[in-house]
Order: sequence, then structure tokens, then C-alpha cells
Amino acid sequence: MADNANPGNFANRPKEEVKAAAQKGGASSAGGFASMDPDKQKDIASQGGQASSGSFEPGSEKAKEAGRKGGSSS
Repeated sequence: MADNANPGNFANRPKEEVKAAAQKGGASSAGGFASMDPDKQKDIASQGGQASSGSFEPGSEKAKEAGRKGGSSS
């Protein structure tokens, strides 16, 4: 096993834990948006992203830089 303690890296996890995660097949225990009441989904969707806390202050340099990058990887 690698000496990296990053728990997000499956190479650093015990094989049994990785196998158990793989057997779930992407199933989430939380459910998220898809498991919400349809009326609540509609309400959130109608806000067009306004419900999101967002990552940037509007007009900030970081926001401008991210906009210029678009979908390109860094």
C-alpha cells in the first residue's frame, strides 16, 4: 500500500473496503436530488442555480479565471 494517507484514493484503502464500495455500483445512501420530493425538486430547479452557495463571488478574479478556463482541465 502507498504511504499516502489520502482516503479518497482507493489504492490507499483495504481491498475489502474497495470491493464493498464496488459492489454498491454507484448507489448512494443519501439519495440526493433524485430522492427528493418532486415539488421540492421543482422549486430548486426553478431557481436556476440561485439556491447554490456557489464557489465564487460574482465578478471576482477567480470567477473570471474559471470562466476563461471553461471546461478545460488543468
